This record gives sequence, structure tokens and C-alpha cells, in this order.
Amino acid sequence: MAVALAWGVLAGAGRAGAGPAPTARAAPRYLERSAPAPGVEYREFTLATSHGTALGHLLTVDLREPGVSLGLLHPDAVASRSRVSDMAAERAAVAAVNGDFFHITETQHPGVEATGAAVGPEVSAGQLLKSAVPQGQRFGPAPPPGTSTEDVVGVGTDRIARVGRLTLQGTVTAEGRGTRPLRGLNQYAVAVDGIGAYTSGWGGASRVRAACGVDTSRSAPCSAETYEVTVRAGLVARRAVTPGKGPIPEDSFVLVGREAGARALRELRLGEPVRFEYGLRETHRPPFAFALGGFPIVRDRHRLDGLDPLTGAVRTAAGIGEGGRLLYLLVLDGEMTYRAGLTLSELADVMLALGADDVVNLDGGGSSTLVVRDADSGRATVRNHPSGGTERPVPNGIGVFTRPAPETTTDRP
Repeated sequence: MAVALAWGVLAGAGRAGAGPAPTARAAPRYLERSAPAPGVEYREFTLATSHGTALGHLLTVDLREPGVSLGLLHPDAVASRSRVSDMAAERAAVAAVNGDFFHITETQHPGVEATGAAVGPEVSAGQLLKSAVPQGQRFGPAPPPGTSTEDVVGVGTDRIARVGRLTLQGTVTAEGRGTRPLRGLNQYAVAVDGIGAYTSGWGGASRVRAACGVDTSRSAPCSAETYEVTVRAGLVARRAVTPGKGPIPEDSFVLVGREAGARALRELRLGEPVRFEYGLRETHRPPFAFALGGFPIVRDRHRLDGLDPLTGAVRTAAGIGEGGRLLYLLVLDGEMTYRAGLTLSELADVMLALGADDVVNLDGGGSSTLVVRDADSGRATVRNHPSGGTERPVPNGIGVFTRPAPETTTDRP
């Protein structure tokens, strides 16, 4: 079974070359303001944009407040989806927003199931749940040059929020046959010639999509050369030409290979010992306590080059300020009057005006959802109007949590 190694996180790309972006066309006009918990503020506002008026919903989270924390919201399996409000309610989150782009459809490969799995990495409670698909296999709008599906936003074990880059480092070893690099962990797409590993955390979704498309194109045909090996209790227990589906037991893992990776797996025989090891290499310490994928649009208060200045859309974004102590979670409203939204360029401007130094664009459109727990009923309530008319199930989100601050005692004379 997998052995978690302390390999860590690779840093994100360097400082962007673009100069500081101008502020938004007009200052936000705040309509509502509330504090669902100490250190957590919710604001609703309107803003003039190039496409009309946008309605925004903003959570500001102060990690300096005792008891305030952020964490990954996700369903029971990587390849599954749930509504943000349901995930927030299950975890008793004070507030939440949707997260990464995901494998929402599979029109390019008829007969192949969409998995619902996220594009980028997921880290929960310090544990890697999945790694990133190849760049050409991503969903979502065109990202700025130099960004990667491995880019993440999250919070370290030091309670400092930051943007980073999570690159899988791993190996597959068959006794007497040598070691090969691991090219995926619980991903809907595995790199060409690679081997991907699937654990019980993947869920029961089909693994056929792992060998469709290529590293530079999501729509390329599925590979004609695949092989799958199931390893139970460290020994090869099943071999198959085509990737399968169904739950993976806790004592097992599945290896899916394509092209050269498939040829390597085909050599394995029933009963042979096989293991895989994985982890993350990082230059910034301490490691992420939680992280999810998204592409940067602002770095070090500089707007990245190549941001789309024309296409307005409903957006979700996460911004970091005050040296990683403040997090700005912005969701635009999808109600018909405001659905034109913001361009990526305008989104960067707005987040800069709010005080963010680094900004990551998250999944938008029908996925954009902001939830705040109602103080009276205690229910997780969706504050924006999802553009699809109803809340869309998504693979992950950012949850805001609080706990009572520890009581202080004073010695009395």
C-alpha cells in the first residue's frame, strides 16, 4: 500500500512581470454586512463592470482570530460530487465556497463516464488525496501562461495561507522487475506512457477515462493500449486489459497504465509483490494542512500577463492578504440581472482593491456558491443565486471553521 513520504510541495512560479493592475472601475457599494463568527465577516456588494453591474458576495477570514481555521470540504470519495451547502452542514462549517474546476462532462469520448473528480491536487488534514491531471487535460477557462494544474491555494500547518505548487513524486516497484515512476494518484487522466494509482479514496467511479486524451489535449482519442492491475495485501490479485470500476477495498490499490506504462504492467504475474510510494516535495515549510487546485491571476500584488479582458462570467476567487493572515473568498451572483459578471482581468482588479496580494481563480459559472451559516437556525444557507438556477454538486470547497476560544484564568489573591 502507499507509504506517505515527507517529500513536500514545490513552490509556485516566480514573480509575474505585469505591473500593478488598476483598481476596479468604481468602488463597491455594500448592501449587507454581517459577522457570522468572530474573525469572519460577510459582505454583499454591487460593482460597475464592463458588462454591467455585478453582485458580489465576500467572506473575509482573519486567521489571527483564535479558533478560526480553513479546511477542505469534500465528499466521501475523490470521484464524486456534493453540494457546498451539504458539505458545509456535514462539517459544521460557519461558511464555505466552492473550489476547483472538475471533470464535469465527457462529450469528446462517447461511452466514457465523467468522474466528477477535481482537476488539481487535494490535501486534507495534511494528507494528499489526489494529484493534478496533465495541463492539457484541465477544464475551465484559459489560464495565464506559466500557471499549472499543480497550482494550489491553501493554509499551512503554521496557519499561514499561501499559493503553492504540488507535484506528485512517487514510484511503483515490482520485486525483481525494478521501479517505475508514478504518474498519477486518484486522477481522471494519467500522463501518456504513465502509470496511475487508485486507492479506496477514489471511490467506485470508472477508471476508463484515465487513458483518454493526451497531455496536451483533452479531446484526443482514448489510448488503444491500456492495462490494469489490482494489488491486494501487497500481491497482484487481478489483471485486466481494460480499466474497471467499482469500490477499491482498503487493503488494495489499482494500477492503471497506458502505452509504455501498460506494457510494464502487463509483465506482472498473479501473486507477485508490488508496492507504490508517493509524497510531495516542497521548498516552503511547514507543509500545507489543506489545499485545493486553482490557477493564479495575481501574484505579489502584480496581475499576471495574459488574463482575459473580454469574457465576463460568474466567478469564484480566493485572495490572500496581510502576509497570509487574511483570506478573501469572493463569489459572484448568478441571478439573471448580474450574470454577465467579471472578466478575469476585472476579477484581478477587484481582488487587488480589496487588499489581496495573491489571488487564485476557482471554478465559476454554475459552480459558484457561497454559503454562510444562519445565526438563528444554524443552517448552512446559500447567499448567492447559482447561475444554473439550483446549487450544483461539486468535488470540493473551502470551509471556514470556528471553535470557542479557550477560557483564560486569572489567579485571584
